[in-house]
Amino acid sequence: MATGLVTLTAAAPRIPLGVNLSPNRDHGLAVVSNRTNTSQKPASSFNMQDFLNRHYPGRTRREYLAGHSIFSQGDPANAVYYILSGKVNLTIVSRSGKEAIIAHLQQGNFFGEASLAGALHHTSSAGALQPSAVVRIDNKAMLSLLQSEQDFAQHFREHLLSRNIRMQADLVDHLFNSSEKRLARLLMLMANFGEESKPVPVIANISQGTLAEMIGTTRSRVSFFLNRFRDLGYIDYDSSGMRVNSSLISVVLRD
Repeated sequence: MATGLVTLTAAAPRIPLGVNLSPNRDHGLAVVSNRTNTSQKPASSFNMQDFLNRHYPGRTRREYLAGHSIFSQGDPANAVYYILSGKVNLTIVSRSGKEAIIAHLQQGNFFGEASLAGALHHTSSAGALQPSAVVRIDNKAMLSLLQSEQDFAQHFREHLLSRNIRMQADLVDHLFNSSEKRLARLLMLMANFGEESKPVPVIANISQGTLAEMIGTTRSRVSFFLNRFRDLGYIDYDSSGMRVNSSLISVVLRD
């Protein structure tokens, strides 16, 4: 049976309500794909990381520790960002003060692209979920690269198209699927099923409450479904973490 590693820290018979799924606590969950992680490897041999590790005017690289802010909602939007390593999450706060996680982004993702379309301020906040290396490319330099570097421009276009497709799929998922199906789909994406690359665990703290926010349900329902998935053999725990079996797709495809 094909499997994809999602996480692991300590084995446990069941997942009690409220326990954080993190590598430093019981039931750590290794997040491989965030809710809006949609970048795909281009067919060409172009290496984005090598390209951005070179020096270009308007490009800066910075290391962030886990929990550090990259930018905040309302800050001036004047650059595009690329994750060289680590993981970044995007959050948004409503006028009433309610906060929601809108994306977990892994290595190889761009973010902040709205600045190229005329956005003057960031509509979300970005922070490092784990030690991360991020390249910042100011808008003038980004537009220059898109005009002068064909391979770079192609890679960026593929990123935008795949993200748009993923956002549409997420919308359909929320409109028509049950919370159980939404959780199963999210776990499959986190385990990198359906991607060209093999599952590569990227550890990040994530709680049942966070999973609940991401699929639009309650924490108690997430706990119930995770325990049921374990009982049915769709997920399992061992000394390496939570393992998602390919059989979980049956929940997603169920009518």
